[in-house]
Amino acid sequence: MSLPKFTSRAMDLSAIAAAAKAPPVPPGASFVVEVDESNFESVIQLSTKHPVVVELYSPRANAQALSDDLIALANAAGGAYLLARVNVDTAGTIAQALGIQAVPTVIGVIAGQLAPLFQGTRSKAEAETVIAQLLQVAASNGLVGRADPVAGGAGESDEADPRFAAADAALERGDFAAAVVEYDKILAQTPNDPEAKAGRAQVALLARSAGIDPSSVLATASTEPDSIEAQLAAADLEILSGQPDHAFQRLIGVIRETSGAERETVRLRLLELFEIVGPADPAVLKARRDLMSALF
Repeated sequence: MSLPKFTSRAMDLSAIAAAAKAPPVPPGASFVVEVDESNFESVIQLSTKHPVVVELYSPRANAQALSDDLIALANAAGGAYLLARVNVDTAGTIAQALGIQAVPTVIGVIAGQLAPLFQGTRSKAEAETVIAQLLQVAASNGLVGRADPVAGGAGESDEADPRFAAADAALERGDFAAAVVEYDKILAQTPNDPEAKAGRAQVALLARSAGIDPSSVLATASTEPDSIEAQLAAADLEILSGQPDHAFQRLIGVIRETSGAERETVRLRLLELFEIVGPADPAVLKARRDLMSALF
């Protein structure tokens, strides 16, 4: 696999701020689009906002299991990237333009740059690992916007909730701390409001992540396994790069090894990350079970 090389070191949070203001992903939303010559260019342009994974396939290639796995992974990621599927039997000019010699072939796209990920079939776990590496490269360069659900998803809201106007204004000017304060005001009135809880968790993540160097964060977490702050920072990065299961298991592992105030700090952060990913997400459901096991 050859991934694009970029030069930025710190994370630009403008795309993350936009994602924080986006409405919650509706249940059953799809992040898979069929692509042909008529929409290929527009789909590739989306890679300036979020990663795009392109699957070039043929119904004749006996690789339906891989296709099913890629679709499941994309939808489970909840918009961390968009899966664009190209049937080379009906859109052969795209395959020719990309120099594709065999199918299935899977390509990653970040900011318009194409990177071959793999050719031929792979297990679901192998495909997930490769895509996670692509998302890591994207996150390292500040490309962490969220893909919109493909048309046909649950109903969209045309009007912004006025309760969040002050928090949105703070986000617009990049004042994440002020946005947290505004969400706290809402939660003081409606402490169980799911949108407010998720919004607060998101902007708190933005505040913590401003200016971080992803490679340094991960290196520190690896060399300082007993550092609570290092593990919390690494979990934040894994959430930003579309690897919530890794973030959850990292923190649950810390909870197993700690007690008292340290354990409670990590537990509360884990609950915040659950709010960001969404209560119905399979990774959250599994992590909640694992958390109960770790605590009791």
